Order: sequence, then structure tokens, then C-alpha cells
Amino acid sequence: MDAIKKKIAVLTSGGDAQGMNAAVRAVVRTGVAKGAEVYAIYEGYQGLVEGGERIKRMDWNSVSGILQKGGTIIGTARSDEFRTREGRRKAALNLIQLGVDRLVVIGGDGSLTGANLFRQEWAALVAELVEGGAITAELAAQYPALMIVGLVGSIDNDFFGTDMTIGADSALHRITEAIDAISSTAASHQRTFVVKVMGRNCGYLALYGALATGADWVLIPEAPPDVDNWQDVMVERLKAGTKAGRRDHIVVIAEGARDRDGNYIGSTDVQKLLEERLGEEVRVTALGHVQRGGRPSAFDRNMSTQVGYDAVLTILSAKPQDDPQLVGIHANRIVHHPLMECVEKTRAVATAIAAKDYEKAMDLRSSSFKEAFSTLKTMVRALPHPVEPGQKRLRIAILNAGAPAAGMNTAGRTAIRLGLDQGHIMLGIGNGFEGFAKNQVRELNWMSVSGWASQGGSALGTSRHQPRGSDLYGIARAIEDNKIDALLVIGGWTGHEAVYYLNSERKNFPAYNIPMVCLPASISNNLPGSEFSIGADTALNNIVDAVDKIKQSAVAARRCFVVEVMGHSCGYLALMSGLATGAERVYMNEDGITLKDLVADIEILNRGFDKGKRLGLFIRSENANDTYSTNFICSLFEEEGRSIFDVRPAVLGHLQQGGDPSPFDRIQSSRLARLCLEYLIQECGNHSANTSFIGLQNGKISFSDMRDFERMVDLNTQRPRQQWWLELKTITNLMAQLDPEG
Repeated sequence: MDAIKKKIAVLTSGGDAQGMNAAVRAVVRTGVAKGAEVYAIYEGYQGLVEGGERIKRMDWNSVSGILQKGGTIIGTARSDEFRTREGRRKAALNLIQLGVDRLVVIGGDGSLTGANLFRQEWAALVAELVEGGAITAELAAQYPALMIVGLVGSIDNDFFGTDMTIGADSALHRITEAIDAISSTAASHQRTFVVKVMGRNCGYLALYGALATGADWVLIPEAPPDVDNWQDVMVERLKAGTKAGRRDHIVVIAEGARDRDGNYIGSTDVQKLLEERLGEEVRVTALGHVQRGGRPSAFDRNMSTQVGYDAVLTILSAKPQDDPQLVGIHANRIVHHPLMECVEKTRAVATAIAAKDYEKAMDLRSSSFKEAFSTLKTMVRALPHPVEPGQKRLRIAILNAGAPAAGMNTAGRTAIRLGLDQGHIMLGIGNGFEGFAKNQVRELNWMSVSGWASQGGSALGTSRHQPRGSDLYGIARAIEDNKIDALLVIGGWTGHEAVYYLNSERKNFPAYNIPMVCLPASISNNLPGSEFSIGADTALNNIVDAVDKIKQSAVAARRCFVVEVMGHSCGYLALMSGLATGAERVYMNEDGITLKDLVADIEILNRGFDKGKRLGLFIRSENANDTYSTNFICSLFEEEGRSIFDVRPAVLGHLQQGGDPSPFDRIQSSRLARLCLEYLIQECGNHSANTSFIGLQNGKISFSDMRDFERMVDLNTQRPRQQWWLELKTITNLMAQLDPEG
């Protein structure tokens, strides 16, 4: 660092979004740790104009306890004054008087555009301040430029340059929770609900909310109904659903939904239409600002922390001539893009929609957005398309293997309905490979999977049983008896290892010469070829919810908790939950535990509690160390901290596997299931019998040859040799340390 401390200011502007506090915390703590002075600007640009008490110096402890809070603790407000040149001149004076020339702005496109304008005018504004006598020329010379980094805070997820915006995942949580709840009461009364969600020029929340909850219809700005009589089509689809056995209907509508002529479609318009055509009561639920509120999800906490951390590194190394940067995330990795290029491309979607060029609007969205829309168009059908005369109908079987993982049912539902819609025969295998060996195979129809989208656990049943001995003959007979052409296995390590073994036994059992594919579903996130396994996000949110409650208990009693989480020998859940909850230390098998570590942690705890600390939090992965168990660590900490604090263990157990799947797990499972089905159909068409496992890597979904399974894993620890999330240890450790200045 330079002899003179660099000074950074951070503000939040525009609509609030869950995760903004995590980003502010990361900016403050990273800045302090790197030796900078950090200021928070309260009430957004209005606070920047007013100055004085609105701009406060922050220290390490200024942002303690805010990670789990919704909204923004430093406030946000509209500022008409900042829109004027005089207002921006006042803002420049306030920053110069504090010696700040580096600004991190967290907001949407309007906020980030305002920041860029401020940067462009900076030299002229400073010259005007000198001319007016507000500052000296010597002082002005020290601040030749304003350096800016932008972070996108928007629940709409409508910004170019980042896969996800701060708050979008949490908003999707609110929507899915609400629609799940509405669905149960709608089914009780055989009623139709119209659910309105946010999204003026972006259908992200409506589209993915509908896909995640199994809704019956969706209306989004980018893709208006493609027929003039869409009202007739929607009504007939809902009537057909009732005839097929559905007791409820959910129509999801984005606030910016419109028809192809550009006319807005309101929720009350849809309500009146359906009441007239269906002859029944139709209710409207506008979710409104509940979508912005509440605690941020685990993903929003971690992603916001990552981008906040990187924003500080970026702005501390920025030079006056550098263009302002947007810090975003792509494929779990931090990315940088020129800020105004991202703003322009973001606004291009709204321009295309306004011009009624809906094809261009969809083209400007991501490929996964378009895939999701295509999938949903099939999933909302009341029944599949009729089978074409003479069509070759494949018999595709699906089973779940290993421990239950939230999202298994969602994946199964997607594969089964898409397969049926293409005319194939879909078979469900009960209780994993154990049931397969016992020929527990049945044919499934469209309504067999009704309600599976939001259901946790495994409706088909699952087991950890590995096929060996007589099982191999039983499975071969089941394949032959049921004339199975292809097999989709949804599961964790058990499923992958079983398919790997079946593949090696083909010389002895010719029936195994069919295409097989594994879809990763494991809360441990310990499978090769994929950065995310289905179920891991749900488990992580379950852990974070539990730890938030534990922290509230601990604060009241000057207490330290050692929380044990699942994961076997893979520390994913431990590290990511530690990052999301602000734990002091994460113990995991990848690092091991030494007595030296424990002694150092006791010293940290004693020092912290001596200074007034009221909470200690340690996360331990279940197989971190055979000797230093959770109870051992608790006993050691209790003995050494007896006069200062007490210690409690919290073994979270199977609550991590339970509950309804998170929106992320529902969406990812649907996407992977679609691609797995397409893979199996293609392999059958090519008369191939390849075995593979699918996964998301570096932002792209790919298939890996099952013969490479052993090469890609550590069989002793049952985890992949490459684990991308280990790169986050640096951030986790920095955020958890005691005040570096203390």
C-alpha cells in the first residue's frame, strides 16, 4: 500500500435487494484488511449530496451482524438533486473534503449510469469548485479523477455482464414459497390463482418462478403469446388440466407482461377473462415488495460477499485513466466488464420490447433463459402431444440412487413429462438399484408426477444399495423383461459408482449395453464433472436458516457454538455455510484439524470475548477429523473459556436433507433432466450404448465418459480431485478474522 491511505466510499442506490448488506460488509472488511479507509454513504446519492453525517467512516465492527439482514443498513433514496449539475458538484466537494476518490456503487442501471456521469464530469466539477473558491488548486490536483466500480443490486436479474444480480435468488425464494403456499389452498378449493410478480422488462422471476413451482401458464415481457387468440388457448389448456385431474391452476404474470401488439396484460384482465370463461372464482395475488424483503438466501450472501471483496481489489488497483468496471459473476467465477457497455446492452432488451421486436429481446437473454422457456411450454401442457402414427417409442427408465436430495423429484418430473410429450414410454424404478434388482418397475403417465416440482425427498424411493452378486442378474433380467432402451440415474456417489460398475460388467451381462446417464444429486456436492449437485443448494439454505437461529440464541448468552454439518469428507457445505453465516472458523477434511489450530482458535475466542464479543461460531464438517470430534472441540473450548463464555454443540443432522427444494435446485434439476433425456434419445438413435454423467462446469453443461470416473475422483474420500469452491477459502478467512486494526 502507498504511504498515504487510499480511501474508498460505498453506497447503495435504487431499489433495495437482499444481499446488499453482505456486499457492503465485504467492501468494508476487505478495504480495512487491505489498509484503506472506508466510508459508507447513507441514503444513496442523496447522502452523497448532503454530506456531513450522511458519510461515515467505517471500521471492522461497523458491519458486524448485518450479513443475514435484508434491505440495506446504509439506506437508499431517490435524489432529484443529484440529477442536477449543482447537486453533483456538492457531491464532489463532499468526497474531496474527505479525501475519497474511489467509489463502489451498488444498484441498478439508473444508479450505475449516474455514477458514470459523475465520473465523466469529475474534472469539470472539480475545476468549478476551484473557480468558486470551495477548494484550492493544490487540493484539486490531488484528485484528478474519480474511480468507480459497480455491483448490480436488482431482484429482476436483468443486467448484462453477470449471471446473477444481488437479490434475484432471494426474490425467487419468496416467489416459490408464496406459490407453493397458494397451490395448497387453491387445490383445496379447486380454484385458479393469478400471481403477479415483479419484472417490468424482464421475465426472469416470472419464468423461473413458474418453472420451479409447476405453474400452468406464464406471461412475460420478452415472449408475448405467439397467437392472437392466446386467451382461448390458455382457457382450453386450463380446462384440459381440470379434466385430466388437476385441482388447482396457477397463472404467473410479470408486471411488464404484454401481448404482441404491445398492450399491457394486467392481472385483473386475466382474472376477469378466466372468471368469465371458466365460470368460477379466480383470485389475484400480487406479491409486491415481499419479493424484496426478508433475509437473503445463502447464494445471495455468498455471491454478494465475493463481488464485494473483488470490487475492493479492483478499485484499489484502479488508475485514473481506467474505465469504470462492473464486477459480476459467471460460472461461479468473478468477471469484469466495462460498466457502460453492460448498461447499454441491458437497455437494449427494453428497447427491443418497446419496438415489439420480441425475437431480438429473447436473443439478448441467455441461452439458459431460452431453454427454460422452451421447457416450460411443454411442462404447462395438460396432457402430452398424441403419439405420431408409426413413431418408434423408446422405453426409458428412471431411478433415484443414494441418499435423498431435494430436487430429485423435480428432475424426474421434467424428464418424464418431456419424454411422454415426445411419444416415448417412461418407466419409474422404485427404491434405487435395490428395487431395480427386484424388478420394481412401473410405467408412468403425465399425472403420475403431478405435484413433484416442489416436493422434497424421493417419490420413486431411493437407497444406498450398491448392486453386487445376484443383483447384477436381477437388474439384467429387469432390463430385458421391461424392454428398457435407456436408463437415467438421478443420484449421488452411489448412483455414479453403480453405473460405473454396471458398465464394467457388460461383457458378462449383454443387457447392460444400453445408454445410461447419471444426473448429479447429492447434498455433499462431491461428484466429478459438475460444480453443483442437485440438493446441495437446498441443504446449504437449511444450514444457514438453522445457524441464523442459533446465532440469535448465542448472542443473548455470550456463547460459542460448534455446528456440525454433513458432507462426509467433502467440505463444500461447511465452507459455504461458514461464508454465508460469518463463522470464525471452518473445519473440514480437506484441511484437517491440528491441536495447534485449536489452541489458536481458543486464543481468538478469549481475545474476542474480552473485547465485548457476544457470539462465537465454528462450523465443522462431519468427517473433518476422527480424533477432534465436535464434542471434543466443545469440551476443549468450554474448559479454556469457562470464566468468559460457554460452549454448545449443534449437530444439524438430517434436517439438511429435508424440506422442499430451493428454486436453484428446481431450476437446475429441470435443465439437467432435459439435457439428459435428449442425450439418451440421441444415443438410442445412433444405436450407441455410451454411459456418461452430466454436469455444469465453467458455465457450460457437458457430458463426461463414465469410464473416466475413477480418474476424476479420490476414491478414499469420495470427492472429486478438483473442487472449485476451495478458491473461496481466502475470502472466508478474511471475513472471519478479528478486527485487523484491533
